[in-house]
Amino acid sequence: VARRLSLRKHPECHSMAGGKAIEHMAQAGNQDLLTFQLPMQQYRNCNFSFSGLQNLVNNAIAQKEKEEGIQEGEILSCVKDVAAAVQHAVAVHIIQRTYRAMLFCIKNSMLPSKNAPLVVSGGVASNQYIRKGLQNLADANDFTLLCPPPRLCTDNGVMIAWNGIERLRAGLGVLRSTAGIRYEPR
Repeated sequence: VARRLSLRKHPECHSMAGGKAIEHMAQAGNQDLLTFQLPMQQYRNCNFSFSGLQNLVNNAIAQKEKEEGIQEGEILSCVKDVAAAVQHAVAVHIIQRTYRAMLFCIKNSMLPSKNAPLVVSGGVASNQYIRKGLQNLADANDFTLLCPPPRLCTDNGVMIAWNGIERLRAGLGVLRSTAGIRYEPR
């Protein structure tokens, strides 16, 4: 979304990563000026998907560009409102799906009845708006939210690699030889 909104061209965001730029712009935006249908509402499971939301956002941006008479790649006058609406929709989707997962775990006695941990990491955990929503969810359901400091909430690939380093150091579940491993691309 940050790329589609050309936030790198915006003077406030030129050096920010996409997610950080969306969060920054959303702080001064009005999330109520645009409403996006949340993805996967018809599915009663815990899965996440943002592809449907991405299409809705792209169409809304194209419509706003047409209304403002600007070309793709130029900055919309309502860019902060779009960022706020997108951030809100993403947060609500994450919170709803996480709540479903919490209920599933509680129902199936997979967690302690009080102060069960809710761990959030990766890039999404650096977004303070999403983090606050998850904190409210955790508080309302007697969960304890655990998040690394934002400076450590990097791309999930980095988090997975870090976990691998820690496991290697501890000698836990690390293969010493790759002979016999069969790779199957999907």
